[in-house]
Amino acid sequence: MANYVEIEGVTGGAEDLVKQNMKFRTGKFVWRVSFTAPLNPASVNNMNLYVTTMDDKPLKTAIRYDTLENYIEIEPLEAYAQNESYLLTITKNVESRGGQKLKNEIKLKFRI
Repeated sequence: MANYVEIEGVTGGAEDLVKQNMKFRTGKFVWRVSFTAPLNPASVNNMNLYVTTMDDKPLKTAIRYDTLENYIEIEPLEAYAQNESYLLTITKNVESRGGQKLKNEIKLKFRI
């Protein structure tokens, strides 16, 4: 079975943290981003976490934060186009409950 998401690049010092452990056939899948510290829920929104096309067109997404397991899910509300590259961006404005922000903006380039 082939991979249907190709991770094309990661920035922000998170290169070793990106794991791909799923294979699927759908153009709509949920990104899950885990954090080591509890987050300020007010900083978890689609201004601070978002998916765009390579020409900066935003995709409509639903953002959820699981406070017990400490991860964010980013679910597209529209299907990804096949053979098109996208950017998942996590800005430095995502912050912990203590007010500490991410050191670097993280961008993950992927293709369906």
